[in-house]
Amino acid sequence: MKRSDREINLLDISQTEHRSTRSNKIKTTDVNILLNRVRMTKKIELKKRVIFLASLLFGVILISVFTLI
Repeated sequence: MKRSDREINLLDISQTEHRSTRSNKIKTTDVNILLNRVRMTKKIELKKRVIFLASLLFGVILISVFTLI
């Protein structure tokens, strides 16, 4: 008889069971981390809006000055 390449090892079975129980655990994240991320994105969006409005206002003023000259 030929010897099979695959041999059943009891340690391998226990490792697969451990993996399945570990993957079935509920994943949780810290609420404070999520809130900080939301705050940071709001700050970044506010900065982008202020820069955009300032550049738009500067452009309008620049165009109006050149049209008056």
